[in-house]
Formats: sequence, structure tokens, C-alpha cells
Amino acid sequence: MTQPDSIDAVQSMLGAQGYVCGRALATVVFLSLKLGRPLFLEGEAGVGKTEIAKALAAGLNRRLIRLQCYEGLDASSAVYEWNFPAQMVAIRTAEASGGADRGALQSELFSDEYLIERPLLQAMRPDEHGAPVLLIDELDRTDEPFEAFLLEALSDFQVTIPELGTVKAPEPPIVIVTSNRTREVHDALKRRCLYHWVDYPDFDREIEILHARAPEAAEALSREVVAFVQHLRTEDLFKKPGVAETIDWAKCLLALDVINLSPEVIGDTLGAILKYQDDIQKLQGSEAKRILDEAKAELEPV
Repeated sequence: MTQPDSIDAVQSMLGAQGYVCGRALATVVFLSLKLGRPLFLEGEAGVGKTEIAKALAAGLNRRLIRLQCYEGLDASSAVYEWNFPAQMVAIRTAEASGGADRGALQSELFSDEYLIERPLLQAMRPDEHGAPVLLIDELDRTDEPFEAFLLEALSDFQVTIPELGTVKAPEPPIVIVTSNRTREVHDALKRRCLYHWVDYPDFDREIEILHARAPEAAEALSREVVAFVQHLRTEDLFKKPGVAETIDWAKCLLALDVINLSPEVIGDTLGAILKYQDDIQKLQGSEAKRILDEAKAELEPV
């Protein structure tokens, strides 16, 4: 599929994949595609940053390549590794047969046959469907040396394998970088990217999202769920529920054949929206009823 030629086309394309986004986000996605610039998305966990990359890949019919970041991630783990067990088997086989040419064996051992490609190298390879979508997820989990390496890789869209040489992307991948902002990412990397803060949606937008992702939920239940979660985010919690939790909770309630929210139902299903015991304890008893009453009071009749 060709790239969308307008901001409205981006919204329509993402919407067709079940991703509801506002015009500001659609604008920065459009500019990222148009200018070939990486897109850096920051926001709380669960607001839909990763889903943007998934929806974009599906909408463009491109391959999605995901690099999940973690503490201690280094360049070799992100780019390539050599298949050492297979190399050892080849060495022993050559020794057993006798008369192996050392130079020829070394050349064979460090060839594509024994190369294990990791996400960054995969993203540099040509693809018949067009440049893939490279998702570098939760970059804030890594450390500064990896950021410095990534800065170079995103500047030239190439990586170097000492035994094979430099691999340059024939067409730069579509790069989405996400961060939950557990630490600040270096300004030098941010300057290479277009930036957008993905915030919690307002009531109407979250209703739209729930309709797209859990269409079987009745309108009354959907409105109660979203109103309750929106009020819950104003409470003093260790981890506020994201949109992902809203969708999960609605699906749990549907599985239980719930028609309307009640304090008892909320108490039984809090594990779908809150992930820390201290937060769950705060919502036990009268607190859940108080928040539910406040949420229902603000709901207008449909």
C-alpha cells in the first residue's frame, strides 16, 4: 500500500486498524512518513504508543520489526550474533575430514549462513513490500552507550559487521521509538526524531477507542467503564490505568455478562485495571462506591 497523502488519510488508515487517534498525533505520523524522519513517542505505559507502530505496519502492509529494549542491551544483541554452535560443528567436521584450508574455513564460518540477524540488521535488509516499520520499544530501559550507538544507526541507516562489512538500508525503515519516561533520553537522539507526547485520551476519545476495540460492549456499560477509569486516574495511585487496561477491563466484564457496574463487580475485577496491591487495597470497600457514584453522576443520559 502507498503511503497516505494527507493527515485525514493517516487517521482513516489507523482507524481501519482499530486505532483511534487525534489530529495532532495523525499530523506527526504523516510528517514522519513524508519526511522520512524517526518518530519519538513518549507517554505513560498503556496509552497506545506501541499500538501505533502495529497499526501503521498493518495499514501500510509492511513488516513490523520490534526491538524490545531492556537494561544491559548492547549493540551486538540488537544487530547480529554468530551462530557459535553451528560454527563449532563446522570446525569439527572440517577437522575430522582432514586437510581443511584454514582461510577457506574462516571465510565460510563468517558468512551469511552462520549469521543470526537481530532487529536492527533485519530492518536494513530490502523487503519486497517496502521499507519495514522498525519499533524500538521502551528505549528508556537501556543505558547511554546504547543510545549513542542507536544515534549513529538512525543517522545513516546502516550498521557495520566487522567480518562482513557495512550493511546500508536500500530504503530507510519507518522508525518508531517509544519511551515510558522512566528516565530522560538524550537530547541528541531526540533531535534526530519528530516528537509527540501521547497522553491519556479524554472521555469521548476513550469511548471511541473502546467502541473500536471492544465493539460488543453495550453503550451504557462502555460509558460507565470509561467514566470510572477516567475518575480513577485522578486518584493518588502508584500506577494509573492506561487505555490498554480500560479495554482489558471491558472485555473481562463482557466475559462475566456484566450489564452495569456495581461496587461488588468492581471489587471482583480490580486486577484487570490495577496492577499493584497497594492501589487495589485503596479501592476496597467504600472507595470504589464513591468513585463509581461520582462517575455515574457526571454521565449524561444517552
